[in-house]
Amino acid sequence: MIKNYAKKLCFAFLIISGNLAYAQDVPSPKTHFGFNIGDDYQLATYTQTEAYFKKVAETSKRVKLVDIGKTEEGRTQYMLVVSSPENLQKLDRYKEISQQLAHAEITPEQAKALAQEGKAVVWIDGGLHANETVGAHQLIQTLYEFASKTDPETLRILDNVIILFTHANPDGQELVSNWYMREKDPKKRSLSNIPRLYEKYAGHDNNRDFFMLNLKETQNIGRQLFVEWIPQIMYNHHQAGPAGTVVAGPPYRDPFNYVFDATILTSLDAVGAAMHNRMNVESKPGYTQRGGSVFSTWYNGGLRTTTYFHNMIGLLTEIVGSPTPSEIPLVPSRLLPNSDSPNPITPRKWYFKNSIDYSVSLNYAVLGYAQRYRDELLYNIYQMGRNSIERGKKDTWSFSPKKIEAINNAAKKDKIAAGSGDSEFGQRQMDIKYFDTVMKAPAGRDPRGYILSADQPDFNSAIKFLNALIRTGIVVQKATGSFTVAGKNYPAGSYVVKTDQAFRPHILDMFEPQDHPNDFKYEGGAPVPPYDAAGWTLAYLMDVKFDRIQDDFSGPFERNPYGQLLTPENKIASGSEFVLSAAQNDSYTAVNDLLKNKAEVYRSAENGDFYVSASGGAKAILEKANIKLKSAAAPKAKVKIVPARIALWDTYGGSMASGWVRWMMEQYHYNATVIYPGDIDAGNLKSKYDVIIFVGGAIPSQQAGAFNGRSFGPKPEDTPEEYKNRLGRISADKSVPQLKKFLEEGGNIVTIGSSTNLAYQLNLPVRNAMVEIVNGTEKKLPGEKYYVPGSVLNVGVDLSVPATWGMEKEADVYFDNSPVFKLTGDAIASGKIKPLMWFESATPLRSGWAWGQAYLQDGVTAFQANVGKGKLFAFGPEIAFRAQTHGTFKLIFNQLYK
Repeated sequence: MIKNYAKKLCFAFLIISGNLAYAQDVPSPKTHFGFNIGDDYQLATYTQTEAYFKKVAETSKRVKLVDIGKTEEGRTQYMLVVSSPENLQKLDRYKEISQQLAHAEITPEQAKALAQEGKAVVWIDGGLHANETVGAHQLIQTLYEFASKTDPETLRILDNVIILFTHANPDGQELVSNWYMREKDPKKRSLSNIPRLYEKYAGHDNNRDFFMLNLKETQNIGRQLFVEWIPQIMYNHHQAGPAGTVVAGPPYRDPFNYVFDATILTSLDAVGAAMHNRMNVESKPGYTQRGGSVFSTWYNGGLRTTTYFHNMIGLLTEIVGSPTPSEIPLVPSRLLPNSDSPNPITPRKWYFKNSIDYSVSLNYAVLGYAQRYRDELLYNIYQMGRNSIERGKKDTWSFSPKKIEAINNAAKKDKIAAGSGDSEFGQRQMDIKYFDTVMKAPAGRDPRGYILSADQPDFNSAIKFLNALIRTGIVVQKATGSFTVAGKNYPAGSYVVKTDQAFRPHILDMFEPQDHPNDFKYEGGAPVPPYDAAGWTLAYLMDVKFDRIQDDFSGPFERNPYGQLLTPENKIASGSEFVLSAAQNDSYTAVNDLLKNKAEVYRSAENGDFYVSASGGAKAILEKANIKLKSAAAPKAKVKIVPARIALWDTYGGSMASGWVRWMMEQYHYNATVIYPGDIDAGNLKSKYDVIIFVGGAIPSQQAGAFNGRSFGPKPEDTPEEYKNRLGRISADKSVPQLKKFLEEGGNIVTIGSSTNLAYQLNLPVRNAMVEIVNGTEKKLPGEKYYVPGSVLNVGVDLSVPATWGMEKEADVYFDNSPVFKLTGDAIASGKIKPLMWFESATPLRSGWAWGQAYLQDGVTAFQANVGKGKLFAFGPEIAFRAQTHGTFKLIFNQLYK
């Protein structure tokens, strides 16, 4: 017995000695950066951080450095895989186990065996929003601790968990840290007035790109999350917590998205409890949850939220803190303990080190939960996936607010009150037949799958939509031959997306309308804003044509491998003259390339289709464009086009909406010059540009208090020379007269969203439609009567004008309490105003939430106006929203030629 004890001691000594041997040479952050992570007034750049990552990987046998791709600015984006050396030796096997369990295509017995064999996989990122500096720096500190520490808790985690430490925005850290550290005097350092977006195109919206995956960084992250590793838990660090608290975390407030598996919600409760408990045990007060913050689990598209639709436990914390010391302010309502905030924090001085310590503890809490419940996490992601597959294989009815309303309405038709009997708790009960009327109606079943026919008008954009699904781990099937389903014939090359998949919630969310509940603080009160958007159905926004199939179906379908993107297979027809349909977005890319090659391009005066001769290098350009072409001679009624000289407004600090349009311009091969308020105030615009684009946020309102020429950003003397030309704002007194002159001289202006204010600034015969008369005075409709947060609405379209070429008579638009107009006087009869889009119905909602939508009926939501020799185009909806709204891109593209 003594010998056995001695052997155990010896073995333990060897283990500890071994751990010390492969941990002792890991450089501390201070030896590398020259300061401790969390020191006041100190930030690390990404260049320094990247070098540190490499040093840690070279010196620790617990760390593997993985290049996951390039950023938009060309930097390398790294993920550090951290676990015990023994686990790192079997990394491919553990990745395979994680994939197999997440895809749930194995038997329960196999899944249980793999859950015992595998290791929990936990993703922890930092730096996505680069001005939230705690995120990137807690990542550095936590990496160091797991690469070097030898305490029992750390070693247990390393033995049972594979940690994926991922830097979410290298470009942003480089910009923000350099900006902060540029001042030699630490007391003068500030995160304010950063001159440009901290993600090249999207800035803060990089956290709204995770179902679309447009950006290089989000594509890199998405591949690791949804195709390669599919972790059971992912943790996304952000700032800042609500005033009077330190950190907001899981679980989150209602509503949650109804397509989730219930285990997602209870898992958030469990992991959130572990995080909250650790804060309390370590005497770290100030954690708030649920109603203590604004964060919910409704939205898809965020780095955290998209994971829910893939059966992952997505965690978000929002913490206070800055390298410049700050204060926890006095907020009396936050001081009384409640179930959301049982351990409040009192006002005090707050240091960067406090935030780093909190963040590291929260990481340990999550990883500690993962190591304790390793097999449960692995099996649960399998079971959630299996549940999804089973739901997709049989008749299933999902609940939604509209279906609950339908049940109540069914009872009302029988003139029965909301209930016919009291339950134990005083709630009214109803006959089961009303439930059956709705929840067993064949027409109300969830789909078994979707078919995207190859003969639709813009099949290339449909393939872009499918690639967005594929990037998030969805299985897509291709028809190798023609087939028939539900009496409809489909050609070979069509695509099928079936719902009997583990990630079924994401499929439904991309094809089906979101049904956001009517969410009010109290009956008759103001609406509670959703966290980001209420509706976003991507198939609608991209104008993808699909058939929703409710019965099981089969055909000559070939399964596309996980993560393998699709490429259009268009072959150029024989002939010497070709027509490029204006309905295809990619036609515009081809036309831009043709024009740059000096080819002659014409547009049909009837429908805007493009015509080109295949002479010279045109044919090679058309082949490379890979679009559907028809061989046809140009019609007699045609117009020759040349590229317009395009200007795109931006501002100091960067406009996200402008950044997305800039990204679009590059993708579709338009040449656009970015201009700033000072460029407009300088005048002489028509000599430089043919069209100017103003996204939302550019043009001031005429209301009292609207900005009027005030400087925007730092003082000129505090601004680096390279950014001084970006200062200023569009003003009514200086800028608008120059824009009016530009129009009168024959220039065109495209305005989107709130920048349609230019119509009011120019005194055009239009007015706001979303008003009411109160005591003889016109006032904006209050939220209690009318409220449409980000949602998808349907509008009618006038197809008789070039502005709408390629569109259809109805369109789905992204609408976020967007401008709606009524025309005044003889606006139409005089020829000054031409409506382009309007609300034909009292119920235009397609996806999301539209309270009081009947007010929209007959409102004009887009128009063109003649101003001198030029035209003003006013588009109220967000027709370029986050570069997701492919169905309305043409409303911009059509205005970009002469």
